[in-house]
Order: sequence, then structure tokens, then C-alpha cells
Amino acid sequence: MQYKEKYIKDNGKEPTIEQIAKEIGVEKEEIAFSFDAIQDPVSLQEPVYNDGAESIYIMDQVKDSKNTDELWAEKMTITQIMKKLNKKEKEIVEKRFFDGRTQMEVAEEIGISQAQVSRLEKSAISHIKKLYK
Repeated sequence: MQYKEKYIKDNGKEPTIEQIAKEIGVEKEEIAFSFDAIQDPVSLQEPVYNDGAESIYIMDQVKDSKNTDELWAEKMTITQIMKKLNKKEKEIVEKRFFDGRTQMEVAEEIGISQAQVSRLEKSAISHIKKLYK
């Protein structure tokens, strides 16, 4: 911070992280971490823009639509249900629905017939439906 203040006083602008790192003999990542560590926390409810009628908050700018509470809860439910399937059912469900493989591909991979994969898949889906209700 002392170097930064001196640099600003002498040059009228802020030094780059690379300049600070070179001057004090540390890695630039350490400088970046240090600056992050001394930042005051900012509330997600803090407005970043206000046009008089409507405000835009930090939360609006960093919103994660892929990891909503609903999706998290759904994933947790699926995870719990998958734990209750037997080993073969779990393997087939994972390969078919999470890896996107065909019944023939699954059959070849695990060494059973396509008809057996179909029966086990049907059984697993039935089992999942019972557990989900």
C-alpha cells in the first residue's frame, strides 16, 4: 500500500499489479490476493444503477440461473434416489440418461443383451417412480 500511495503521488495514476510486484519482489498473484483481502465486503443488495424509478442491484448482475434452489433440490432428490437403486439399475440409468448412451451401447459395455438392458431400465424407472412419490 505504501508503494502504491507513493506511486500515485509521484505519477498521478495507480501502478499496475505487475509494477507493484516487481518493486517489492513478490509474485503478482500475491499482490492481487492482498488487494482482494483488504476490500470491504459489498452487499448483494447494494444498488449499482438507479434511474429514479427502478434500481439494479449487484445480485441482478451476478445471478446464476443454472444453479437455482429448485435445481439444487431436484439434484439432491435424484442423488438420493440413485443411492437406493441396486448396482445394475444405477449403472444402466447413469449410462442411459446421464451419459446419453443407447441400450445397445450399454449392453455391449456391461456384457449383457439389449433385452436385459431394456428390462433393467424399465425396472429402474419403476423403482425411481415409487421412490419419488
